[in-house]
Amino acid sequence: MVTKRDVDPAFWAGKRVFLTGHTGFKGSWMALWLQQMGAVVTGFALAPPTSPALFDVAKVEGGMTSIIGDIRDQGVLAAALIGADPEIVIHMAAQPLVRASYDDPVGTFATNVMGTVHLLDAVRAAPSVRAVCIVTTDKCYENREWVWAYREDEAMGGHDPYSSSKGCAELVTAAYRRSFFAGGAGTVGIASGRAGNVIGGGDWAADRLIPDILRSVSKGEAVLIRNPLATRPWQHVLEPVGGYLALAQALWNNPAAASQAWNFGPRDEDARPVHWIVDELCALWDKDGPRGAGWIKDGSEQPHEARYLKLDISKARGGLGWQPRWTLANALDSIVRWHRAFLAGEDMHAYCHTEIARFAGAAA
Repeated sequence: MVTKRDVDPAFWAGKRVFLTGHTGFKGSWMALWLQQMGAVVTGFALAPPTSPALFDVAKVEGGMTSIIGDIRDQGVLAAALIGADPEIVIHMAAQPLVRASYDDPVGTFATNVMGTVHLLDAVRAAPSVRAVCIVTTDKCYENREWVWAYREDEAMGGHDPYSSSKGCAELVTAAYRRSFFAGGAGTVGIASGRAGNVIGGGDWAADRLIPDILRSVSKGEAVLIRNPLATRPWQHVLEPVGGYLALAQALWNNPAAASQAWNFGPRDEDARPVHWIVDELCALWDKDGPRGAGWIKDGSEQPHEARYLKLDISKARGGLGWQPRWTLANALDSIVRWHRAFLAGEDMHAYCHTEIARFAGAAA
């Protein structure tokens, strides 16, 4: 039985953590939360992928050791990991966009599949490591477009290169775990975390719904939407980040029981269609000064994207003591407040730490 304990700040104080992808949107929030709890963090990633970027805006680098490197370079990654002498590894570096994977399938597979191979192979040579959390996605499942939520034992698959690459990363993780790290208590715990569609303040990525909405409404323009009826498991970025932290704790305390795949998604009622998200976010933005925000459907030809996807999170609830803290309405309100604070020139490093503290203190 995995010990049921949500994120425990006392556990993380002084822990040496190697975090890949720390310059990205999700990785920056993870780095800030780890710093707030007193972890000693070494990050390894490419330079921030956007300008502006949360990594720069929130001054993430100031509280950690930041190494700019490419996980496709096996030797450089291995040297960085060994040099950091980590106790816990959290692998978040990825090519994270479906549409970008159509433009560069080779780069997507090289990063998401071979990058995971390189990371796990480096862990084999790092005796200090006790727990490894490999972050993938809900899109790793073979999506049959059904109304039922996917469980961790469903088949891996993927129509597009991104989704397929994440299914492959899951298979790589399972193969390395069984081949090199299987065993009882005292061995290295290795697990994968599969999250839904993450949203939150500080995301400026291209071809992602929330950044597209905010870019448009801040200019008073209608939002161009590709698939208004597509339903996704939306969740604030701190929800799965907290799940990965809880999972790493479980891997440390009971590696044999926790070394599995785990879903981190929202409540069932927060799996909403795209048009609902746009309507709600536009209404929230207009509250503080109506600008007539709205949306129109993009009628141009689009590559395939799944229309329906939900996650079953009962395993994480029962096995890790983890469950969503914020409703989708809370998450959208947080996003609007974050971006208004940014536009007002507030100290976003302090703002992000306050947001993490507020989230961590919320009742699940």
